[in-house]
Amino acid sequence: MQEIIDWFTPRISDLFGDGATVTVDKEEITVVGPRPQRADEAGEESIADYRERTRTARIAIAREAEELFRRKVSWGVADGDDVVLFTHLAVPVMTRLRQNERRVLDTLVAGGVARSRSDALAWCVRLVGRHEGDWIARLQEALRSVDEARATGPDAG
Repeated sequence: MQEIIDWFTPRISDLFGDGATVTVDKEEITVVGPRPQRADEAGEESIADYRERTRTARIAIAREAEELFRRKVSWGVADGDDVVLFTHLAVPVMTRLRQNERRVLDTLVAGGVARSRSDALAWCVRLVGRHEGDWIARLQEALRSVDEARATGPDAG
């Protein structure tokens, strides 16, 4: 994962400066930078204008990365705590749920919280991520340490 982040860092500095984050999973690489500042203007560039202005450069970077890393590349801009994603994947995930778990999803659908079981499950995942964010972050950091240990172990060759 660090290899991918290191590959992106110099390529996106012209687009986002130093404030961008690169998030990687098995299917997707998501690049999110801070809302752009224009040196020649008094204020901030609109996100729509920025998206259009950088489209060609982002597409070129994405094509090269998708060929190299075999993952789709998604882009977005952070405006304070809000993130506007230009593109992103919605990857199907197969799961087996018992009746009590399915009833929770069906209750969310019946209550109008979600349109489908899939939406209800995504809602539950977002809720856990929001309320257990610190714990999830610690777990992710521990997993990175495990990956680093494996990479330097006797079979790292």
